[in-house]
Amino acid sequence: MASKLLRAVILGPPGSGKGTVCQRIAQNFGLQHLSSGHFLRENIKANTEVGDMAKQYIEKGLLVPDHVITRLMMSELENRRDQHWLLDGFPRTLVQAEALDRICDLDLVITLNIPFETLKDRLSRRWIHPPSGRVYNLDFNPPHVHGIDDVTGEPLVQQEDDKPEAVAARLRQYKDVAKPVIELYKSRGVLHQFSGTETNKIWPYVYTLLSNKITPIQSKEAY
Repeated sequence: MASKLLRAVILGPPGSGKGTVCQRIAQNFGLQHLSSGHFLRENIKANTEVGDMAKQYIEKGLLVPDHVITRLMMSELENRRDQHWLLDGFPRTLVQAEALDRICDLDLVITLNIPFETLKDRLSRRWIHPPSGRVYNLDFNPPHVHGIDDVTGEPLVQQEDDKPEAVAARLRQYKDVAKPVIELYKSRGVLHQFSGTETNKIWPYVYTLLSNKITPIQSKEAY
């Protein structure tokens, strides 16, 4: 097994189970799970320069632009040069993918293809704890007490854009933006697509793919 550091990216629409797959990859293979959403929240909380820039867009209900996200992620990656990592939520656009190209070569890109109906159902069952970013699903990881965060006891909310009418628009937007990114990685031969309606059925294939690239630190049964 090569000792080279593994550079991986996971792509998938909202509700695709991306967060769960990332957690399992991190646990089983020791990759650092680098989530752009998590870094955004941390930077906004810490009032960093890039956090304040991002906050101005978020407060207006706008998407954080490429140059802000790219700057944020580049500094995080700079601090992790000696670690295996898995990027989640970045790159979302071709501009971001090109920026990432300038600092590293990716070894593999995982993309999750989940049918629209499944995504719609999952998102309608999704509740979040905004301060921490913790996500609950009423079907497969419900909170201990309905409507309450397990850790803090604070109330959970359903995001406006998880409501059914907003989901279709979000998925269309994701597809439009992700398509050129997916095509780019496909043309390089690093893209691996996984399709299905259940994360537990997709996971063994993801596990096999990764174990050909990096030695697992624990068996795949350990979810």
